[in-house]
Amino acid sequence: MIDYRIIEKQMYTDKIGSLVSMLEHTRAVTIDEISNLTQKELDYLPDASSNSIGALLNHIAAIEFAHQVIFFEERDLSESEYLRWKNGLELGDTARIEIKDKPITYYLNKLAEVRENSLTQLKLKQDSWLFEEHKWENGVAYNNYYLWFHVMEDEINHRGQIRSIKRLLLNSTQR
Repeated sequence: MIDYRIIEKQMYTDKIGSLVSMLEHTRAVTIDEISNLTQKELDYLPDASSNSIGALLNHIAAIEFAHQVIFFEERDLSESEYLRWKNGLELGDTARIEIKDKPITYYLNKLAEVRENSLTQLKLKQDSWLFEEHKWENGVAYNNYYLWFHVMEDEINHRGQIRSIKRLLLNSTQR
């Protein structure tokens, strides 16, 4: 059941608890949107340059994993991590070939595994961590709060793509 409240979460500081509440709501809506899809629907490509729903779900997990490594462990992805997540991070031609033939449980498990680690790591942080500032290579400032907002923003954007693909699927079956 989807909770439509941003609430404090036990075992988290106030602002991190609110962030966790938003992350959980975002994920609950995504799961509600995709939980009944078949493998064929997950693999459907609207055209030769589109991504499948399965690839978009893989991407959502990959983005969150990369944020975990970069901002909890303060390092770049290792070569083996990058190779494991490359198709999900980059999408495109190779992802269209390789991210398919998996049931919904595969994607749900991947999303859950990555999210569980995020929640575990966020329990170890204080609100002040959210406001720690860093700079991109071009000198533009950002903070950890923004980066976790971006994790949600990315998922919400791709959920919009998933909804569009589902509409295309529905229209293609009604012809």
